[in-house]
Amino acid sequence: MSEYRAIAPSEIEVLRRNGCTCGDWSKVKVKDGFVADNVRNTSFSGEVFLGIFRREVTCIGGVARRSGIYNAAVHCCTIEDDVYINQIKNYIANYRVERHAVVECVDTLAVSGVSTFGNGTRVAVLNETGGREIPIFNELSAHTAYLIAFYRYRPALIARLKQLIDEYTQSVRSEMGVIGEGAQLSGCRTILNVNVGAYAGVEGVYRLSNGSINSSREAPAYVGPGVCAENFIFSSGSSVSDSSLVTSCFVGQGTVLGKQYSAENSVFFANCQGFHGEACSIFAGPYTVSHHKSTLLIATYCAFLNAGSGSNQSNHMYKLGPIHQGIIERGSKTASDSYILWPAKIGAFSLVMGRHYRNSDTSEFPFSYLIENSDESFLAPGVNLRSIGTIRDAQKWPQRDRRKDSNLLDSIVFDLLSPYTIQKMAKACRILEELKRISGRTSEHYMFNSARITHRALERGISLYRMGIVKFLGNELMKKLAASEFANEEEMRLALAPESDSGAGDWVDMAGLLTPKSEVAAMIEKIENGSITSLREMNSIFREWKSCYHRWTWRWVAEQLKAEAGVDVKTVTAHRLMQLTDEWKNAVVSLDRMMYEDARKEFTLKSQVGFGVDGEDDNVRQSDFENVRGEFTDHPSVKDILEHIDQKSALAEAVKSKLQKIAKS
Repeated sequence: MSEYRAIAPSEIEVLRRNGCTCGDWSKVKVKDGFVADNVRNTSFSGEVFLGIFRREVTCIGGVARRSGIYNAAVHCCTIEDDVYINQIKNYIANYRVERHAVVECVDTLAVSGVSTFGNGTRVAVLNETGGREIPIFNELSAHTAYLIAFYRYRPALIARLKQLIDEYTQSVRSEMGVIGEGAQLSGCRTILNVNVGAYAGVEGVYRLSNGSINSSREAPAYVGPGVCAENFIFSSGSSVSDSSLVTSCFVGQGTVLGKQYSAENSVFFANCQGFHGEACSIFAGPYTVSHHKSTLLIATYCAFLNAGSGSNQSNHMYKLGPIHQGIIERGSKTASDSYILWPAKIGAFSLVMGRHYRNSDTSEFPFSYLIENSDESFLAPGVNLRSIGTIRDAQKWPQRDRRKDSNLLDSIVFDLLSPYTIQKMAKACRILEELKRISGRTSEHYMFNSARITHRALERGISLYRMGIVKFLGNELMKKLAASEFANEEEMRLALAPESDSGAGDWVDMAGLLTPKSEVAAMIEKIENGSITSLREMNSIFREWKSCYHRWTWRWVAEQLKAEAGVDVKTVTAHRLMQLTDEWKNAVVSLDRMMYEDARKEFTLKSQVGFGVDGEDDNVRQSDFENVRGEFTDHPSVKDILEHIDQKSALAEAVKSKLQKIAKS
């Protein structure tokens, strides 16, 4: 504090004339250039450091205010240059208020003793009684949280991660809180033991206790009217408002909680949305969305989930406490009034309709429907591959990324078809073929993990999965061939050679980050043996994995081309690749045609019910429908399908043309 000096007697005199008081003026220090006239009706106690108040600051709504301290009680604070403080009902205690911050109409803003500001709070996800607690901290990524929650069978890993988090938590312990540069606090009641980041907006909150609001100029956080939050961390670019109730939660970058949402012992990562409903002990991976008042998410792991109105789960069929958990893999949807009894596991990109009491495990069947009929769970494997809604979801996620911070905590791979989903589709085909072999080809129904599969659904699932596999492997092959230059088959094979030894074998989805399981295992070894020494180093590794995704994917695809199609990229001929190109084109066009017909259902006469009110005939209804919804062929999603068919068909012809030039007769 060398830039501060003792306050001069003349400055004390001005302050006294302005209604200011202090029991011991010797504890008040100021900067050279201090303007005493801009401090009025304020009492000081403890050690106080005051900056220079000369410039105006701009408050919410564009209102300009002269910087200074007015109508306040200040205890043991550092108030930096050009801060505006006014109308503090009780006091500000133990805070550093940084440049250009605004604190106006706040009842109490204080730090009581040593605080970690929410860091280190144990959040009991999935199991309400504990066992998978995640210690939250300012720089928590979804992927670190995934390791802590799910790798409990590696106790050395968990111990080391907790140690690193405890060390970080100790590093932020302080008796002084911070209101960051340019932050604005207005109309708030009680704020205790809370750090507020730069340029954050905190408006009309009821009570905040033991937390951090991380924020930056490029990605300001917002906490709005009526919010009550305790033991929390809000990340940059997040918004929590509208009387939401938050207890022991981490709120990730770009996440929005509002409209009276209630969340307890839960973590929400990038770009989640929670409105009206309730969350308890959930691990919400990126893009988890719940918009409805009657929706409860409880004891759940999910990512890219869209929870319909009245969606509900239950972990209360127990004798030893609420110990059951559920997993809903990436990209799934729960329909209105759906119910799942935990424990259960739902496969990626699945749709759950109805009420399910049989503890189903459909994780090996991605892109499926799980439907209730007469209190039984029926599984329709693969049918979501032909749904226009599935493609629309995959396209909208990257477009709805609200994160603006230059330091992104979550490394997200958005791909719909990936090594992760394709490996499951290949396994699903083998399971379905085995079910058919064991039960007999004439069986009407097959049972798998408490779900019933009809014979028709089984045959259709095998067909759809095989098309999906061909589509994905062909997609990667076509991209590789189109981007490569080669004059003969030898150069072609060199162009197809994998650039990395990583990527083979099983892949995992670490809460939005798709990566080879072998890379995760190697990282765990480094954490356990101490080679990885910091949490930031882990986040850097996750970002590196994302950057390696496409290179590793090709390594995996090269392996699968040999396993699924008998094609070895080291020896393949141009003629064989031309055959694969035709197979890929047929699979792509077939699936696109299915999606085209699926989209057409939204424009049938049945969909026009309720249109043309007070009209006299069907022509009025048709006209009303077209003016509201547009014509089928003009819909953006329909145009996208037709353009996709044309683009992929053109790509197939271009690749075949390249291959024909080098094909040996």
